[in-house]
Amino acid sequence: MSRPLCIAGGMVLVEGRMVPADVLCADGVIAGLDIAAPADAWTFNAAKLLVLPGIVDLHGDAFERQMQPRPGVNFPIDLALAETEMQLLGNGITTAYHGVTLSWEPGLRGLDAWHALSVALFARAWTCDMRLHLRWEAFNLDALDVALADIARGRVGLLAFNDHTPKMLPQLGNPAKAAAYAARSGVSVESLRTIGERAAARAAEVEGALDRLAAAARAAGIPMASHDDESVSGRDIFRARGARISEFPMSEEVAKAARAAGDFVAMGSPNVVRGGSHLGWASAAALAEARVCTLLTSDYFYPCLPRAPFVLAGRGVLGLPEAWALVSATPARAAGLSDRGEVAPGRRADLVVLAEDAGVPRLLATIVAGQIAHLTAEGAARLG
Repeated sequence: MSRPLCIAGGMVLVEGRMVPADVLCADGVIAGLDIAAPADAWTFNAAKLLVLPGIVDLHGDAFERQMQPRPGVNFPIDLALAETEMQLLGNGITTAYHGVTLSWEPGLRGLDAWHALSVALFARAWTCDMRLHLRWEAFNLDALDVALADIARGRVGLLAFNDHTPKMLPQLGNPAKAAAYAARSGVSVESLRTIGERAAARAAEVEGALDRLAAAARAAGIPMASHDDESVSGRDIFRARGARISEFPMSEEVAKAARAAGDFVAMGSPNVVRGGSHLGWASAAALAEARVCTLLTSDYFYPCLPRAPFVLAGRGVLGLPEAWALVSATPARAAGLSDRGEVAPGRRADLVVLAEDAGVPRLLATIVAGQIAHLTAEGAARLG
């Protein structure tokens, strides 16, 4: 049995407020606040530091850069996942849903990559709670049986409906775009175009496949999202299938309609940190301040997740407790994870300890299930 851990003297996020408290972690959960620690407990001196719930990331695809750091340059999946885990823990992310695109494209987003990543993820125990977020590409009908089987066997933690095909195929006529897609796929432009056109020819089967996937997800009790919602009517269709997360809505109108209907609205933390969408879509910061955006994800860059709540707090509309809930309590609730996302007795002891320097966070320690999973030199000096 591992030793208990007492995080002592910090300002702790409890029930929406920052309060001074000691947090005792034992047997993987938060044993209590301001209670006596056992004699054999480790003590982390958190004086003048913030103690916050661990980050829950529902959509991150930066792991793809560990699998394929350059177009056509691939590395073993176990090595990629190990490096990804270090990045996650170093950024305070204690629960991560890897957004794995299952597309008709071969290569990085194809069926072989899906199989390889699934096998590697479930082959061993990881410190970070890493799960699969299946980003189903609507026209990938050849892989439908595989997706249904993996949902049924419990390998999928979240299902998102994507439909990039109508926009991607015309771009294959652009030499630069086509070359990039082909390099990612590992085939020639001509072969990729042929594969894409063959997939597009089965358009009449798409809606039926989406219905089958949604039914499988409902039966398995896993949450669903629709990705890049383009219209209010489109969001309504996916809500009717049971998808209650609107992921990266393309306009404020769609985001507001989704929120008004009671959906979770997910946006990317890079949008907040950079001051806007790199695609010119809706501002995540403005929608968070309007209480329309309800959760933030890493999207394509993990370091933005711990930084974004401080950026929001610095804008003066949201306080840090409400801003931090966008990366902890609310995504946990959207994923149906009732055991984490808050600092409370009985919850999983997933925590981050950090300093704040002029509104900029500096992470010292990440705790997963009550054990120190990442520790800086500054953090190590506080451990005794």
